[in-house]
Amino acid sequence: MNLAFLPYGPPGVLLAALISLTAGVLLAGLSHAWGRRHGWSHAHDIAWAWLATVAITAGADTWQLLYMGIVPMQSPVTIARVLADIHDPDTLGVRVVCEFVAASAGVMLGWLLWTGSWRRPGRGAPPE
Repeated sequence: MNLAFLPYGPPGVLLAALISLTAGVLLAGLSHAWGRRHGWSHAHDIAWAWLATVAITAGADTWQLLYMGIVPMQSPVTIARVLADIHDPDTLGVRVVCEFVAASAGVMLGWLLWTGSWRRPGRGAPPE
């Protein structure tokens, strides 16, 4: 996947996390609308939205990180070839972690926004 639009270093990590957060909010709304029509529970809405968000936004980086762990790096040619395919290999691990965290936060924020749970006071409070 071509990630040339991402800057290098921490700004690239933050931009990737922001993209994951935004996609999580939007996919939570889409999942909520689809699930409402088909009778899904909130758990199904959240699970499908999170899975879609992680697959779309963090899939390529996660695959590259996994691929580097699977392929034997025994020759400098193999190492150079694998690293040449990765955009900013120095921050790949941090970028994957931040994409996962931001995707989770985005889906939860989207769930709160699209279901209206943030407007209901006392929701989840123990009875007196």
